[in-house]
Amino acid sequence: MKLFDVYPLFDIAIDHGKGCKVWDDKGQEYLDLYGGHAVISIGHCHPHYVEVMNQQLNKLGFYSNSVINPLQQQLAERLGKICGYEDYQLFLVNSGAEANENALKLASFYNGRTRVLSLEKAFHGRTSLAVEVTANPKIIAPINANDHVTYLPLNNLDAWKAEIEKGDVCAVIIECIQGVGGIRMATSEFMQGLRKLCDEYNTILICDEIQCGYGRSGKFFAHQHLNVTPDLITVAKGIGNGFPMSGLLISPKFVPVYGQLGTTFGGNHLACAAALAVLDVIEEENLVQNAAEVGAYLMEQLKTQNLPHVVEVRGEGLMIGIELDVPYKEIRTRLVKEQHCFTGCSGTNVLRLLPPLCLTKADADDFIKRFKAVL
Repeated sequence: MKLFDVYPLFDIAIDHGKGCKVWDDKGQEYLDLYGGHAVISIGHCHPHYVEVMNQQLNKLGFYSNSVINPLQQQLAERLGKICGYEDYQLFLVNSGAEANENALKLASFYNGRTRVLSLEKAFHGRTSLAVEVTANPKIIAPINANDHVTYLPLNNLDAWKAEIEKGDVCAVIIECIQGVGGIRMATSEFMQGLRKLCDEYNTILICDEIQCGYGRSGKFFAHQHLNVTPDLITVAKGIGNGFPMSGLLISPKFVPVYGQLGTTFGGNHLACAAALAVLDVIEEENLVQNAAEVGAYLMEQLKTQNLPHVVEVRGEGLMIGIELDVPYKEIRTRLVKEQHCFTGCSGTNVLRLLPPLCLTKADADDFIKRFKAVL
């Protein structure tokens, strides 16, 4: 049997990592400015993370959600405190798509509606509901196609107002910084206007913080730059530093109903141990502040060095998009093959930087040097 081929792969097998560096099976070192799709939040193989995971695995890796798991409550309390949502409720699942799936489901149960508004160029996952609110026809199966979702332009409040005022919108789902959409940012005016409209028409506001959350933007959540409070917040990627995990932060306005939501693997003992270790390191090493400071430094360097082919640099913290006047493919490939540096991409001409939050200014300078060489 062979693998079902769904990704174009670099001919590289990564063997091990440390901090913001990874090494292939031939011993070649690479600077990691992508963090495995923004998943690596505290750095590869952080010693505290490894120790906590080993201790938990030696104790208990998994038991079902039919019994009390004290680690889940510890995580809920710690996460609520660090992100400022102590009065919210936490539902733990396994992937970003699953978190968004349950957010949309919960919103529909809340107000009984079926219509959703989503952003043009949005990406929210590949499961049935999550893929319907993703603006990419290539990954929406015909069986999922319906008339429940309307895609609208970012920061055009009038367009959203016209739809919400119809009174039939179940939920609005927003990435305050679009990742796959090219590192495009919502404005405070737009988000605050949406919040007001959602309140007026009993529409649920969902912030997808799967890529832009967990400290990446220089605040714990990207929407906190915009002074809005969502009804539902979805998190994944950085929550487990590589261990599959996600969560849904739920406003007090929602009352749990037994059987409405459920999960087999969500919030298992090993996953919770991973998430608690991540919060330990984020707090002890001030990684949210580091993301803000090093991200600002890196963006300043990218903007002020008059680099050829760079049209615009945008982002917050360590979520950075470099728009080019040429397709990214050759530049990204040469960065990997010639300069041994991993980056991501969006669309056809945006390089996407999503490094571990422990990136240093020296690492940033190192990237600039390698990027310059390719340009």
